[in-house]
Amino acid sequence: MSSTTRRRSYGVKGAPYAHPSPTTTLKRARSAPYFFLVPATVLFALFFALPIGYAAYLSFRKVHVSGLGLGSGARKEVWAGLENYTDALTDSELLHGALRVLGYGCIVVPVMLGLALLFALMLDSEKVRLAPFTRLAIFLPYAIPGVVAALMWGFLYLPDVSPFYYVLEKLHMPQPNLLDGGPLYLAMANIAVWGGTGFNMIVIYTSLQAIPAEVYEAAKLDGATPLQIALRIKIPMVAPSLVLTFFFSIIATLQVFNEPTTLKPLTNSLPLTWSPLMTVYQDAFRKGDIYQAAAEAVIIAVATLVLSFGFLRAANRRQKQEAAR
Repeated sequence: MSSTTRRRSYGVKGAPYAHPSPTTTLKRARSAPYFFLVPATVLFALFFALPIGYAAYLSFRKVHVSGLGLGSGARKEVWAGLENYTDALTDSELLHGALRVLGYGCIVVPVMLGLALLFALMLDSEKVRLAPFTRLAIFLPYAIPGVVAALMWGFLYLPDVSPFYYVLEKLHMPQPNLLDGGPLYLAMANIAVWGGTGFNMIVIYTSLQAIPAEVYEAAKLDGATPLQIALRIKIPMVAPSLVLTFFFSIIATLQVFNEPTTLKPLTNSLPLTWSPLMTVYQDAFRKGDIYQAAAEAVIIAVATLVLSFGFLRAANRRQKQEAAR
C-alpha cells in the first residue's frame, strides 16, 4: 500500500484518529447537562415523587370489613372517593393543630428572621471583631439535630434538673413553668429560633457580601451614617434573600414535629395531636388508619404549596412594581 493511500485511510469516517463533526460536537454539548441531571432526577423520583404519588393513591382508598373481619376475604381495600378528605377537613384535632401552629409561627418567623438580619448586619460591619468565630458560633446550633436540641432544651425547662431554676431559687425570684400553658409556645419557639437563626443569617450575610463596595463608598461620600447605610442600602438590596428565608421558614413552621413530639414525655400540657403532622402520625401508626393519614398528609402538602407559592408570587409582584417606579 502506498503512503498516499495510508494517509487517506485516517481521514475516512470511523478511523481511529478521525475528529467528530461540528454537528456531533454540538449534539454532545446540548445533551451533556441532561446526563448530569440524571442522578438528581432519579433520587427525586424515588424519594419524593413516588412517595407523594403513593400517598395520594392511598388517600382515595379505605378498608371494607365484611362480617366480623375474620377470614381471608373479610378485609378488602376499596375505592373511597373523597371520604377520607371529608373526614380530615371536618376533624377538629387537625383544625386545632393548624391553629396552634399558626400561633407558633407568628412567634417563630418574625423573631428568627429579625435576629438573623440583625446578626448579618452586625457581622457585615467594618468594626466587627472575631468575625469568623462569631459566624461559627451563630451557625453552630443549626448543625445540631432537631431532636437533640429539643431534648437539651427540654431538660433545661424542667424545674428539677434545670440549672436556671436553681439560680432563680437561690435568688428568690419567681420560677415560671415553661412547659405549661401559654409559656409552652414560647419554650418551643425558643428551640426553633435557637436552631434556625444561624442558617438564615448565613444566607443574608452572603447576600450582603455580594454588594459592591462602590455602593458603600458612594453613600459615605454623600454623608450617610452606618445606620442609614444599613436601613436604606443593605436591607433593600438583600430583600430577595429575606424573601427566600421567609419562604423556608414558612415551610419549616408548617411541618413542625420534632419539638412537640420530643417535649411530649416531659409535660402533660402537650396533646398527642398538637401539630397537624402529629395528627398524621397518630392516625397512621397509633390508630393504624393509613388512608386517613394519607389524606391529611396531602392536605398539609397542598396547604404548604399554596401558601408558599402565594407568598412568592406576591413578593415577586411587589418587586416588579418597585422596579417599575
